[in-house]
This record gives sequence, structure tokens and C-alpha cells, in this order.
Amino acid sequence: MRQRGWKKMGGQALSLVVLLFLVFIILYPFIWMLVTSFKAEADIVAYPPKLFSGTFSLDAYREIWERIPFLTYYKNTIIFALSVSVISLALDTMAGYAFARMDFPGKNVLFLLVMGTMMIPFQVIMLPLFVEVFKLGLINTYAGLILPRATSAFGIFMMRSFFISLPKGLEEAGRIDGAGEFRIFWKIMLPQCKAAVVSLFIFHFMAQWNDLLYPLILTTSDSKKTLPAGLATFMGTHVVEYGLIMAGACLSILPIFILYLFAQKQFVQGIAMSGMKG
Repeated sequence: MRQRGWKKMGGQALSLVVLLFLVFIILYPFIWMLVTSFKAEADIVAYPPKLFSGTFSLDAYREIWERIPFLTYYKNTIIFALSVSVISLALDTMAGYAFARMDFPGKNVLFLLVMGTMMIPFQVIMLPLFVEVFKLGLINTYAGLILPRATSAFGIFMMRSFFISLPKGLEEAGRIDGAGEFRIFWKIMLPQCKAAVVSLFIFHFMAQWNDLLYPLILTTSDSKKTLPAGLATFMGTHVVEYGLIMAGACLSILPIFILYLFAQKQFVQGIAMSGMKG
């Protein structure tokens, strides 16, 4: 009995060590980024590289506010990421519900076409997209940034997978009570997928917040640039200012980190419950 107890404790200790090692591997890039943001540029490029150089400075955090309009970039990124996330969330949930619970001609073909867009890299469509936005006169505007991202195939697929998993008795009970299709969606079905909605919102917000290429193409002035596009100015052809980039990266991940802290339970639950069913 005692031997079995020791084996159990040994297994638990081994599992703990493995988990701590995996956590360290995952967190190490973030630790390096944070520590590097406090280093002098000479210590950052020194060889061999060291995590801790012995000297710490706030110069990068002070200088980044002087070199670029950091607050403007922050505001633009919040407006862009939040607007896209809210609009796309509304359209994705409605489209996902329609594909999952409603019958209409060509539903399967249309869904396959929507899913097919996930296979097209952005680099393939970025030139036609730029020309289209330019001809509409929306270059360097919030509308030009937000409208092309108003919905996503991934969001539709995720919400459809969740709605399919819900029992049919819910909507049948609503129809017996005389509820219309939109009322069934809004009052009965949508409240059942709060976790999936939160998860999708986090996915959308993270994707827009971290996107570099898309805002870089559609913005031409500092008044509309987002954080990733603004921080890219510190990467020159021959010189890369690592300290400033790391300081900007640390400041830029704060909203994502805070959002995940408040919504981590719903996020994990939404991923687990959606099941990604076909």
C-alpha cells in the first residue's frame, strides 16, 4: 500500500516537473522580451547574448513616446480591433446560426464557398483589395480598415459548429410559442453560446490587434496607423532598434493580457464546447 502511494506521489511530481518545464518554454520568449525592453542597445546586441546584462534602464520606454505618436497608434488600434470584433461577431453569429439551423436553397454550396476563402492567403488578395478600397476613396480611413474585415469565414465556421451542437428542442419550443426566427436566435439560441461568443471575440480582437500587413497597406499617415505598423518604423534596412521594439511590444500586449485575464474561463469553455463539428 505504501509502495503504491510512493509511486503515485512520484508520478504526480514528474507530471508537475514536466508541466513547469513546458510553462517555462512558453513564457521564456515573453520574459526575454520584457527583460530586453529594459536593456541598453549595446547590451542587447552583445555576443554571446545574455538574458540579464546587469544594467536596467527605462530609456526605451521614455524614447518611444518621443519618437512616434504612440498614443495615437494605440487609439487607432483600439478603434480598429474593437470595431471589427463587434461587427464581425454580430455577422458571424447570425451567419453561423443560418448555416446550422435554417434550410434554404444552396446552403451547402454557399457554406463550401465561404470555407474556401479560408484557403486563400491574404497576400493573394491584398493588391485587389487595395485597389478596391482606393477606388472607394477609403484609403487611410477607419471605414477602409474596418469594412473589409466585417466578417470572417473562421468565425462563421466556429459559430455554426456550436449551434449544430445545441438540441433541436430549443428552437422547436420557441416555434410552438409563436416566436419568429430572429427571436428564436436572439432570445433562445444566442444565450446558450455565451462562452463561444466570448472566445470568438477574443480571437477577432487578437487577430486585428496584432495584424501588421493589412493596416500597413491601407494606411498612409500616422493619424490612422496602428501599433504594429507604427512599431515597424524601428526596423530599418541596416539598423533594427530592438530596445524600442521590445518596449513597444510590451506595452502593446497589455490589452490582450488584461482581456484574457477577465475572460479566460469563458474562452476555455467556448473552445471546449464548440467542438468544431462539421
